[in-house]
Amino acid sequence: MDLFGAPFSRDALTDDTVARFRQQVLAWYERHGRHDMAWRHTTDPYRILVSEIMLQQTQVERVATKFPAFIAAFPDFPALAAAPLPAILAVWQGMGYNRRAIALKKCAEQVVEELGGCLPADPRRLAELPGIGPATASSVCAFAFNLPVVFVETNIRRVYIHLFFGDRGRVADTEILPLVERTLDQQNPRVWYWALMDLGAMLKRTVPNPNRRSSHYTRQAPFAGSDRQLRGMILRQLLRYRHVQKEAVIHALPADPGRSSRIIDALVTEGFLRYDRDGLLVIKE
Repeated sequence: MDLFGAPFSRDALTDDTVARFRQQVLAWYERHGRHDMAWRHTTDPYRILVSEIMLQQTQVERVATKFPAFIAAFPDFPALAAAPLPAILAVWQGMGYNRRAIALKKCAEQVVEELGGCLPADPRRLAELPGIGPATASSVCAFAFNLPVVFVETNIRRVYIHLFFGDRGRVADTEILPLVERTLDQQNPRVWYWALMDLGAMLKRTVPNPNRRSSHYTRQAPFAGSDRQLRGMILRQLLRYRHVQKEAVIHALPADPGRSSRIIDALVTEGFLRYDRDGLLVIKE
């Protein structure tokens, strides 16, 4: 069921059509939006950055349970920059994609050492920091600084494909971005993007996923048995035992020893792990 009636025409996008689109999206958000999320009750750039990094490839429900604990442990950029990586990874457990935690720590270090402890309100400068791509940089600018930046992420993409592109396939972001810019609420982009994201999340549950018609769509590989699952198992072993022989880690993994060895080597190369002077694996500080 389409909550908005007939799709909007992207070829005849008049001021009246834009106004109607905004009114309907915002009215839906007022009634059905996710107003209880902790990161929507702050404009602190640090907390918003942490939430945006957490929300990369992780469900909102899981982030909602981990975000308060992470902020309690590391309340600001100096605290996160000074924290040892094992302590950060211990709090991060359950989030997956642990490289985000390393990137977040490196980002905090750079902010403290080079930017005086403050995030710049500039998406191009933000995108240069570790772990922050263009979409995340724009999200931070919209939610922390209420700047009218133009960007697309998965839920925003879903809304525009569903409401402006009918049943057409292979929709590129280059076609969506002009519509995002044309319909952007310049006065309150923060709430506007919240509304779009929540509407997109609802569409994922209630209609055939419009993002499958995006030219950027790729199906996520299953988690069970994946390298990602094995990487998490390895890090949990190191968090529990601190110093472990590589062979013992390999023996404990439900995978081919050669594959397990390659994954451990990759974790060393990427800066997650190192060998101590006794040749034992430890999480890199």
